[in-house]
Amino acid sequence: MTHDALTGGFSDAPTQSARAFRAILDALSRPGTIVTVTGATPPAPLSQAAGLVLLTLADGTTPVHLAGAADTPAVRDWITFHTGAPLVAAAQATFALGTWDALAPHDRFAIGTPEYPDRAATLIVELPSLSSRGPQLSGPGIRDRATLSLPETAAFKANHALFPLGFDCILTAGNRLAGLPRSTKVESA
Repeated sequence: MTHDALTGGFSDAPTQSARAFRAILDALSRPGTIVTVTGATPPAPLSQAAGLVLLTLADGTTPVHLAGAADTPAVRDWITFHTGAPLVAAAQATFALGTWDALAPHDRFAIGTPEYPDRAATLIVELPSLSSRGPQLSGPGIRDRATLSLPETAAFKANHALFPLGFDCILTAGNRLAGLPRSTKVESA
């Protein structure tokens, strides 16, 4: 384990994790809303927002899958030290982290069962940028309509069609994040 793995976590964990949890909750409960966050400095190539999500939501009981460029020794060590989360294959993941392309095929992640729809995976999707332009969103938590830059629309439409099953997404770019739960309907811009 390198020295870098020991740094970059919360300096005031009780306060920072409570604020981060609130920011993530706001983003997921109001799809299309972009939230700016601070408090984590994970190793490259992870964004500050992705690191903050893992610090806040992952622990020793939440399996994490790292895809593509996110699967590095430095990232693995950082997650292990700061969260204790086990690193697993895609099918066993509660959280999966990577770019949209690296996470493909998306149907390899858990979508829950009719009895336990909450046993679905949450994908933490790293994007180069995040903006309020793009496909239209509607559904719970959205007054009228919202828009959000998404890597594509077809997969999100298919995911919504599975509701109440399906995966949830937290989109991250730099120090910004947005939520896209499976209950959100996505339509082309």
